[in-house]
Amino acid sequence: MTPAVLGLHIGGSKTHALKAEAGADTAAREGVELTEDSANLASLGHQRADAVLRRIAAELGDGVQAVCAGAAGADTPANRAVLAALLTEHFPGARVDVVHDTRIILAAAGLESGAVLVAGTGSVAWGLTPDGREARAGGYGYLLGDEGGGYSVVRDAVRETLREHYAGLEPGPLAQALLSATTSADPLQLMDLYYRKPEPRYWAGLSSLVFELAAAGDREAAHIVADAAYALAALARQVHGSLGTELPLVLAGGLLLKHPELAAAVARKLEPEDPGKVRLLERAPVHGAVELARRGLARAGA
Repeated sequence: MTPAVLGLHIGGSKTHALKAEAGADTAAREGVELTEDSANLASLGHQRADAVLRRIAAELGDGVQAVCAGAAGADTPANRAVLAALLTEHFPGARVDVVHDTRIILAAAGLESGAVLVAGTGSVAWGLTPDGREARAGGYGYLLGDEGGGYSVVRDAVRETLREHYAGLEPGPLAQALLSATTSADPLQLMDLYYRKPEPRYWAGLSSLVFELAAAGDREAAHIVADAAYALAALARQVHGSLGTELPLVLAGGLLLKHPELAAAVARKLEPEDPGKVRLLERAPVHGAVELARRGLARAGA
């Protein structure tokens, strides 16, 4: 059996797994991929995360010598230890590393040091200098922050819908789109649904409505998108300011990659004279998890 490593990218909406040969170049040999439900402990709990990891292990576990999981919400040693324990159970004998998902994005970009700005369901920025100093901004989860992420964008759209309603205005295009997408009869029913269904990935999944309307010229949607770009740029500035150095910046996450107009707006705010200095991640973050798993295996064998 060929020795293998397994990379996991555990996001707010899904888990992306990639199994590859332990000594191969990921770019040269892609390996076997699998997409599963999210195994995010912070938002879904131990039991659901365990079930997802069990299915991944059953499909890809044979011959795995090292696992690296980049997980959104893996912010504390305690959280990482719980996830590491689950992975050790499902991949017995394998070397296991758990890191925040920003770390695997940097590795996927082929960088040893740099800054990462991620906007998907939520948002976070993180940076690592050549001498090993780190800084982070945001990533507090949907209740405390995640400004500029998909959930935040839709939350602002729901707020705008309610503002119009209580101002005695007829629902505008943005409100109509939200009401239709959620099969809500009126803004008050939409508000009731918002509290009855507090699932970040459900609401974040509606963010494309806001971007489509913004692109079509809707003023309210355009304001929300502009606010998101401002919030995301502020996270990157905070990381650069904390580290006191200009690091190469990589943009990642579903929201930024699916909506180039948002990525371009962020880049213009950060590098108005040369937006091209800010680059989009060109391959899936899970490739970075594979790379870190290989590095860990190499260190263990050194």
